[in-house]
Amino acid sequence: MCGAEVNALPEGVQRVSRFLQERSHPHAPRMLDDACRTAQQAADALGISVAQIAKSIVFRRKSDEAAVLVVTSGDKRVDEKKVEALVGAKLGRADAEFVKRSTGFSIGGVSPFAHATAPVMLIDRELFRFDEVWAAAGHPHAVVQLTPRDLEVLTGAPVADVV
Repeated sequence: MCGAEVNALPEGVQRVSRFLQERSHPHAPRMLDDACRTAQQAADALGISVAQIAKSIVFRRKSDEAAVLVVTSGDKRVDEKKVEALVGAKLGRADAEFVKRSTGFSIGGVSPFAHATAPVMLIDRELFRFDEVWAAAGHPHAVVQLTPRDLEVLTGAPVADVV
C-alpha cells in the first residue's frame, strides 16, 4: 500500500498497516465488506475454516490492571486457569472500554500488534496447525494474512498451551 491508500483507512488499520510495512510483512490489511466481529464471521467472509482465524482475547490482570492478550485459534476456547498460571496472577473480565483504552482497538478489531500500550501476550500453540492464519487488523472490517511463525516474530510473544 502507498501512503494515500493507508491514509484512507480507519485509524487503527493505518497503525497496523504501518507496523507491518516497517517490518516488511508481505501482506497488507484487507478491508472486508461486512464487519467480522466474531471468528466465525471472519472465516465465512474469507472462505476458510474458523480454526484459521487468530482471534484476540483480552483479559484484565487483577494485580496491576495490565491487559493480557491471548491470540488463539478460532475453534478453541481459552482456559483462563492456564493463562493465569502463565502470567502469574488472577484475571478479570475486560470490558469494551478497558479493551479500547489498553489496546487502542475496539472489540472485534483487536490486532495482535500495534497496540496503544504493549500488553502481556501469549500465542496459542494450536495456531501452528496451519500454514496460514488470519487476524484482525485494527477494525471489525479489517483482517491480515500471516503465518503462525510471522505472528510469533511480529509480536515477540511466547507460544503456549492456553486452551
